[in-house]
Amino acid sequence: MELAVYNTQGNETGRKVVLSDAVFGVEANDHAIYLDVKQYLADQRQGTHKSKQRNEVAGSTRKLKRQKGTGGARAGSIKSPLFPGGGRVFGPVPRDYSFKLNKKLKQLARRSALTYKARAGAICVVESPSMEVPKTKNVVALADALKVSDKKVLMVLPESNVNLQLSCRNLPYVKPVLARNLCTYDVMNASAIVLVEGAENVLNTMLA
Repeated sequence: MELAVYNTQGNETGRKVVLSDAVFGVEANDHAIYLDVKQYLADQRQGTHKSKQRNEVAGSTRKLKRQKGTGGARAGSIKSPLFPGGGRVFGPVPRDYSFKLNKKLKQLARRSALTYKARAGAICVVESPSMEVPKTKNVVALADALKVSDKKVLMVLPESNVNLQLSCRNLPYVKPVLARNLCTYDVMNASAIVLVEGAENVLNTMLA
């Protein structure tokens, strides 16, 4: 697949880049995407939830009433889950939600996600913006020129560009990410993907 390279004014430069069919044109695997996104979301969970069991709540250990002869059920502790203020039965405890996925499956998931975006025509390539200082309005102008200002934009960079990355931080609809750190969740969560020229080579090499 070939895509035209645009400049920062939104005009074609006359150059084209090649997106490898081994990365952007595979047979998509929906289950691989599901597992990779599930792992990403699981990794975001802190897992610090906690409720008190009956051995942890404050309360007397005195037996509430005699064992027999009251006509009611036996009751041995005010900390029983049956009473107000008692412990919680099978409550949440701190845990780690992360789980392992094989490297090849994660690569398949990223290739599948990129393939879906390529088929939908949601990928464009722009030449690297030159910024001497961080300027948010430059990124706004770029998004307007590429007609993606009304979309959730994932800007994929071939290498670290501090000024460009800082210019995006005040824009909630633009997320910059290095090509080597691209994840399936970010690809699927974006409605437009802007590849800064050179990022396609990193993806072609990394995922092919």
